[in-house]
Amino acid sequence: MNYLAHAYLSFHQPDLLAGNLISDFVKGKKKFDYSPGVQRGIVLHREIDAFTDSHPATLEARQVFRPHYRLYAGAFVDVVYDHFLAIDTTAFGTQGLLAFSQETYDMMQPYLITAPAGFNRMFAHMQQHNWLYNYQFMEGIEKSMGGLAYRAKYLTEGATAFHIFKEYYQHLGDCYAVFFPELKNFVIRRMAAI
Repeated sequence: MNYLAHAYLSFHQPDLLAGNLISDFVKGKKKFDYSPGVQRGIVLHREIDAFTDSHPATLEARQVFRPHYRLYAGAFVDVVYDHFLAIDTTAFGTQGLLAFSQETYDMMQPYLITAPAGFNRMFAHMQQHNWLYNYQFMEGIEKSMGGLAYRAKYLTEGATAFHIFKEYYQHLGDCYAVFFPELKNFVIRRMAAI
């Protein structure tokens, strides 16, 4: 999953949110440098990713990107899922996506002092350009896919991914609709266990 989903699946719990968001930047035993609550978030992030990667709906969604992007197909599906979460009318209730996005940025501030430098650089861009809020817009997804391609070692462009996203929009939305409620239930169960 991408950043919006990891933030959403932290359920407004600051330590869990911090761990969930920094996890990709924390390697090996470095997770033990953090408080138990942040460690829970790191573990939860990895369990979310494993559940997502093995889910039949995700495997199906990846197929539309695989011919052009091979191993990176999953990364593009993560961005796609954040788009459908951003426009999911059941997700953010009366708070709304804009307020949720701001809450997430504000909640992360105390953790930046101990967060990995790579995360802090990325987070500065996330906040400046309000990635979480802009996942709902086509322009935001296009920029996100372009940024993914720019950062990836073996990709040269993300424009094709954006065209695929538009072409298979309904199909990808159907995959999200099957997948995300099951992911949310999985996370709620796992939070009680970790």
